[in-house]
Amino acid sequence: MVHKILFWSGFGVAVRLWQLGIEMRPFFAKEGLWAYPFFAGIGGSFGYWLTGVEQRQLQFLANRRDRLLEKRARRAEREAAAIAERADKAEEAGVLASTS
Repeated sequence: MVHKILFWSGFGVAVRLWQLGIEMRPFFAKEGLWAYPFFAGIGGSFGYWLTGVEQRQLQFLANRRDRLLEKRARRAEREAAAIAERADKAEEAGVLASTS
């Protein structure tokens, strides 16, 4: 989690450098140094938010996978029971046919 926040903080600083490069202003002028921590903070908060989104999505996908696996297991049990029932009926029909 920390590495993602640090990455997005660095991205915020890179955006500030890009902005100053487009404006052709000096990168480290004394009156503009306050903006670097500001942009890093905005980038870091975006990274923190994005980490929360990723965790919620992973939790949702894990829950969805578990529900699908349970559903498949119930379906396999129903199909196995139906096959066993058909086999019992076929065996019973065979016994009745042989006694007639």
